[in-house]
Amino acid sequence: MRLSQFPITTTKETPADAEIVSHQLMLRAGLIRRLSSGLFSWMPLGLRVLQRVEAIVREEMTRAGAVELLMPSIQPAELWEESGRWTKMGPQMLKMRDRHDRDFCYGPTHEEVICHHVRQDVKSYKQLPVNYFQIQTKFRDEIRPRFGVMRSREFLMKDAYSFHIDAPSLEDTYQAMRAAYTRIFERIGVDFRIVQADSGDIGGSRSEEFHVLAASGEDALAVARDGQFAANVEAAATLPAPGPRPAPSAEMQQVETPHCKTIDQVSSHLDIAPQQCLKTLLVMGCNDKPLALVVRGDHEINDVKAANHPLVRDPFTLVDEAAARACAGAGFGSLGPVGLDMPVIVDHAAAALSDFACGANADGMHLINVNWGRDLPEPQVADLRTIRDGDPSPTGEGPVQIVRGIEVGHIFQLGRKYTESMNVTVLDADGREVHPEMGCYGIGVTRVVAACIEQCADDKGIVWPESIAPFSVVVAPINAKKSERAAQAARELYDALLDQGINAALDDRNLRPGVMFADLELIGIPHRIVVGDRTLDRGALEYKARDADAAIDIPNTLDAVLAALRGDLPDPA
Repeated sequence: MRLSQFPITTTKETPADAEIVSHQLMLRAGLIRRLSSGLFSWMPLGLRVLQRVEAIVREEMTRAGAVELLMPSIQPAELWEESGRWTKMGPQMLKMRDRHDRDFCYGPTHEEVICHHVRQDVKSYKQLPVNYFQIQTKFRDEIRPRFGVMRSREFLMKDAYSFHIDAPSLEDTYQAMRAAYTRIFERIGVDFRIVQADSGDIGGSRSEEFHVLAASGEDALAVARDGQFAANVEAAATLPAPGPRPAPSAEMQQVETPHCKTIDQVSSHLDIAPQQCLKTLLVMGCNDKPLALVVRGDHEINDVKAANHPLVRDPFTLVDEAAARACAGAGFGSLGPVGLDMPVIVDHAAAALSDFACGANADGMHLINVNWGRDLPEPQVADLRTIRDGDPSPTGEGPVQIVRGIEVGHIFQLGRKYTESMNVTVLDADGREVHPEMGCYGIGVTRVVAACIEQCADDKGIVWPESIAPFSVVVAPINAKKSERAAQAARELYDALLDQGINAALDDRNLRPGVMFADLELIGIPHRIVVGDRTLDRGALEYKARDADAAIDIPNTLDAVLAALRGDLPDPA
């Protein structure tokens, strides 16, 4: 590609509304242009990157045995009503009506549609397993789109759906998809982790996320320092305290704690450590009545874990202060588990305490030296808290550290959640109608591009891995307008690279060297070959890798250029 014929619109200024590096650089490099809130056009340079990601995804999905199709982005409401998600998805789903007053939505995902097609076409276990995938535009009406294409309303996604006669078959395909995703992100060239995850609105019994590690990542991940364990903090299990609970050593007392609303205030007033206090939250139960959740004072309730508890309402809903007073007799800051007339669920760490402090369910009052089994019943125990840096790994692989990640892929074992609600059935080997097992597997294709920039950028701009760069190498003639010799040598090298099947570009825009080089570094082209009279005079070309500190001379031969592109560089000495 001759860059004089390719629209490149770079800018030095950082857009004021771009909060993170990928959004800033994608706008500055001219990869995307904003149309409206959460809506972006992919400009030619950005589209080349997007298409290269798509190609890798498509190749590995096909290699893993998935079959590509394309489903409509607009979906009829009746399918979502069958699954029960028409109302559950809430305002995130963009709904519309056609001229016949029929309800439709712009699909945020395609479980319902693929189930509809499978129940039409697949009748026997002999047709299973089957795994369909598509690369399709999705729309989710984010309440506050931000970070450019990282959290936009319209985005490109690869979604796949598999159907199986039994759980072992589902497990086989799940592992095949896990391996395919691993190959995809290895080929793209990013540092990523596979982490245990919560299934969220999609549902199912098991799921794992693929995260690109980046300091700007929205998700906190717990990663074992000495092993392979990794999990989203929403799903990371915490271990019960080792050993038996200490015996009580003092009698329970009620003490005044005026104007103490927070754990820090209470612990300071009582001159005890925060980890010797209990924190009590009142939430709505699945029976629409309040219940209490209790964690140690220095820990935080994990909303996702709590919502997954069978007694807790999903979505997780805190009781307001008026309701708390009505059922517990006190406002926030003075609540505690002693004497509560409601179910009380206690985190492992809180259940291991003795002689602890907690709210007395009277404003401005707390209890000290409280003990389970003596001053209140032995607790119903669950894992309710968010894992922290330094906590032991659930797998015993040493302590965990908390790192940041950007979710770019998610794989699920859905079981029969959708095949039952959508009445998808096949005949098994005995001729009985059964609901097949189902899996689903997603990759945010547009998110991959942004995540890669977040991980692979420097103060000059983007540093693309070669696998998804818009161009692998650019040939840059110096002063080509005045030097036909340099221009001709550059054209010949460019043509030779194309003949070798290399994704090359010729920068024939007649820019000053400084402007040209700054542009190419902002765009992130992995390799640059400079052709000028001075280097030609000494039988050389100037080569610079995008991530190198300085340029070097290489011989003016195609073999030397090809060797440089492979990383086989001459000895500086």
